[in-house]
Amino acid sequence: MRHKTIVAAALLLTIAGAAPRMRAASAVDGLWDAIIVSGETDIPFRFEIATRGADAQGFFFEGDRKIGSTSGSFADGVLKFEYDFLNTTLELKANGDQLIGVYRSNRPNARPQDVRMRRFAPIPSGSENPPQVNGTWEMRRVAEEVTAPRDTRTWQVFLRQSGAEVAGSILRVDGDTGTLVGGWRGGKLVLSHFAGERPNLFEAEPNSDGTLAVTLNGNAHYLVVRSSEARAKGIPEPPDPSRYTSVKDPTTPLQFAFPEVMTGKTISNTDPQFRGKVVIFAIGGSWCPNCHDEAPFLAELYRDYHARGLEIVGVMFENDPDPKVYRPRVQSFIKRYNLQYPMLYAGTTSPTPTSKTIAEALPQIVNFGAYPTSIYLGRDGRVRSVHAGFASPATGEEHTRLKQELRELTEKLLAESVQSSAPAGRP
Repeated sequence: MRHKTIVAAALLLTIAGAAPRMRAASAVDGLWDAIIVSGETDIPFRFEIATRGADAQGFFFEGDRKIGSTSGSFADGVLKFEYDFLNTTLELKANGDQLIGVYRSNRPNARPQDVRMRRFAPIPSGSENPPQVNGTWEMRRVAEEVTAPRDTRTWQVFLRQSGAEVAGSILRVDGDTGTLVGGWRGGKLVLSHFAGERPNLFEAEPNSDGTLAVTLNGNAHYLVVRSSEARAKGIPEPPDPSRYTSVKDPTTPLQFAFPEVMTGKTISNTDPQFRGKVVIFAIGGSWCPNCHDEAPFLAELYRDYHARGLEIVGVMFENDPDPKVYRPRVQSFIKRYNLQYPMLYAGTTSPTPTSKTIAEALPQIVNFGAYPTSIYLGRDGRVRSVHAGFASPATGEEHTRLKQELRELTEKLLAESVQSSAPAGRP
């Protein structure tokens, strides 16, 4: 770890002026093949730069979708991109025909990560006849690496293949990896993802029985089996996200009282705005990748059903208790997705002397283990369903299926009267 810190420090010195300067910002416009160092592993990703005079914008890719910086500049040979919604900064400088630099969180004491880029070069289409992996798979950690109960959980893997090129995602109960992209290279399937967050490297080799031997991020090993064969091969069912988290007593209304993020005004379950309404109690955080995936869907539900009696409350657990840190991040989150419902500050993800964790702030919840987790309340204020995690667009048909399921649940709850709204047992 000390070695990585020294390398990052050296790159910062390079950015300060040791490397050759770019003659013009426009010289770096276009696509780049990039690497970010995560731990001891190089994670490939695609990046795009667009400049206009002293202004610049840097784009990550989430599948085919571009994720642009909120601001950027080119000055003294240095490209600097700010991602306010991630609270991160990327700085780059030319080094010969490459760009080198660092990507860092703006949180106190965060370690910068080394980044290097070279001009994008399409991979030639090979003549190999690659194995076909299109479809739904399930993966589980190899037995000799199981050290905790979470290591025994089954994950889902969704793969889409066209020729030698493959894209997909790994879905855990607490969320997914984003869109992994890549393909078959020399008999090995290599996929990766980095879009400002969630760095992952997926390397797979086919076994003779049709399964895949997978290495994740260079050091964790998994057996990956087609879902249709998983039970026969001893792989247990993946956790059900609609049953993973529950509440102690579903006959009791969910109680909450937290300050609104920007104004500090306390909003509680007893406020008139929630009386007789269906409420989605959306637990998340501005730091949480799958919360960013879920937010457009919640905004869509609010737009479509608010007039019929739907209320949504965003309940944020941030990773820093300082309002000067979390307020700008949450404000950026709200602006990015044009969220019209209230966002409350409920505490932090880890214990601090001045804030509560989720177990302290929401003691009615049982087995919380995923950001986001959305709790659906009937018109009587009682819990009707709890959904842990969120399958992002990277999961393809699973994302579509989940949105339809939650939309149907919302419509069902809206159709009920206060008198007929009754808890359905364990969510």
